[in-house]
Amino acid sequence: MIRFDLECAAGHGFESWFPSNDTFDTLVAAGQVLCPVCNSKDVQKALMAPPVRASRKKAVEPATQPMVNSDDPDLKKAVQAIREHVEKNSDYVGDRFVEEARAMHDGDAPQRSIHGQARPEEAKKLIEDGVPAVPLPFIPKQKTN
Repeated sequence: MIRFDLECAAGHGFESWFPSNDTFDTLVAAGQVLCPVCNSKDVQKALMAPPVRASRKKAVEPATQPMVNSDDPDLKKAVQAIREHVEKNSDYVGDRFVEEARAMHDGDAPQRSIHGQARPEEAKKLIEDGVPAVPLPFIPKQKTN
């Protein structure tokens, strides 16, 4: 599918989706593309700016500071309580979080509560695949040996 910005002879701008450029041309020639404002059949593509990425920098590395940046003492207290609960009731698996979570989801490892790190694209893939994972509002403490 392709989206076109369109404009009628009266200057009304609108957008519409088409399976292809050829389909758009065929429908316009047959008078089947109408302006939604004035029903004009005299429709053409308007000037469109292509989507542009701001830069080609590599992905942002995981944050090294807590993700909560607030002076609200109640918020800080709540985040600290969450952290303490997670650390007390789950195993820290560090950068093996993705592998561990997927193994449990697939039945290849016993179920248990875990926490650790995952790159944003890895976490997104877990969620897309139906693996239960939730971002935490803090950076876990490092494992001590």
